[in-house]
Amino acid sequence: MKKLFLLFCLICIAWPLQAAQPVRIGFLGPLTGPYENEGAQAREVLLLLASDLNDRGGLLGKKVEIIFEHEGDNPQAAAAAAKKLLEQKAVAVIGPQTSDAAKAVQEIFHAAGILQISYGATAVSLTQKGFPYFFRTCPRDDEQARAFVRILRKLNFKKVALLHDQSLYGKGLAEAIADELHNWMLQTVYSGSLAPGQSDYSDTLQKIRATHPDIVFFAGYYPEAAALLRGRKQMQWPVPFMGGDGVNHPGLVEMAGKQAARGFHFLTPPNPEHLETPQARAFLDRLGKTSAQKPESIYPLLAGNAFLAFTESAAQVKTTAAPAVSDYLHRRYFKKSGLTGEIFFNVWGDVVNDLFAVYFVDEQGRFLLKRQILHGDFI
Repeated sequence: MKKLFLLFCLICIAWPLQAAQPVRIGFLGPLTGPYENEGAQAREVLLLLASDLNDRGGLLGKKVEIIFEHEGDNPQAAAAAAKKLLEQKAVAVIGPQTSDAAKAVQEIFHAAGILQISYGATAVSLTQKGFPYFFRTCPRDDEQARAFVRILRKLNFKKVALLHDQSLYGKGLAEAIADELHNWMLQTVYSGSLAPGQSDYSDTLQKIRATHPDIVFFAGYYPEAAALLRGRKQMQWPVPFMGGDGVNHPGLVEMAGKQAARGFHFLTPPNPEHLETPQARAFLDRLGKTSAQKPESIYPLLAGNAFLAFTESAAQVKTTAAPAVSDYLHRRYFKKSGLTGEIFFNVWGDVVNDLFAVYFVDEQGRFLLKRQILHGDFI
C-alpha cells in the first residue's frame, strides 16, 4: 500500500513537469553577417507573436518557446545549425532566409519529420522536390521574373543583359528571367555570372557594355550590386541597372555611395511601410512600441506569417505533428489578414501571393516606391 501511495505521489509530481514542457519552434536565419539586421528584426517579430500566443494560453495548452540558430554562410554551417535545432526538440522550423541554406537543410528536416516554413528562400526548385513538409511564405523567383518582364514591356526595352552571383537564388532568378524573356521573344544579349565577394567588376561590366543592352538586371545580393554600381559610375555608363529582392538592403547605398546608387531600380516584395492592410499597420505600430528593431524589409514579417501558419494550423488539428499540420496547410489553411495580407498555400507548399513593388534610389539614397505589381499587373 505504501508503495502504491509513493508511486502515486511520484506521478503527481512528474505530471506537472511533463505538462509544463514548452512547444519549441526553431528559427534558422541570419543572426550574424551582412543580413544580421533582418535576422534580429525577425527575432523581434517572432518574440512578439509568441508572447501574444502565450498570453492567450499558448499552443495546445503549452507555452511556446522560440529557439534561434544562425543559418550560417555555407551549406555545412546551415546543416550543423539544423541539427542543433533537432537536438533541442524543435517541433517545427521557420527559415532559413536564403535559398542555399534552405537547400542544405531540407532533407535533414524531412528525414526527421519536422515541418519547415522558409520566409525568404525564393529558388523555384525548393518546392519541386516533393518534400511534403516544406513550405514558404515568400514568392518564387519565376513570379518575380514575370513581374520584371511586365516592366520591360511597359518600358519597351528589347535587349537585356543578365548577370548573377552564382548563388542558388541568383542563378535561379536569372534562369527564370531568361525563360520568361524567351517566352515573350525579348532578346538576352548577355548572360553570365560573377564571383561574389570582389570589389571590382570592371572587366565584367566592359563585356556587358559591348553588347549594348537596354537594361542590365543583376540577380544576386546587395554587396555585389553595390560594387557593380560603383563600377558603372567610374565608367560613366548611363545604362539602367535593376536588381531583384536580394539587393533590397540599406547597406546597398552605404557600400555603393549615394551618387553611384542614384537611379538604381529593384524589384521586391513591398517594404513594411508600404503595406496597406489595417492588420499590417496595427502590428507594425505595436512592434514599434516594444522593439528597437523596426523591420526594414518584408522578410521579418514573412517569418511572422510562417509562425502564424504553423501555430494556427497546429491548433486546428490539435497536434504539432508534421503530417497533420502539413495536410491542413496544403488543403484548408487560409488567413485573410496575415501580417502582409492573405496567407494560403498551393499543393507544392508555395504561398499564393505574388505582390511585388518597384523601388528606385533617389539622390539622397532613399528607397522610394515607384509602382506595385500584383498577379502580373500594375496596381
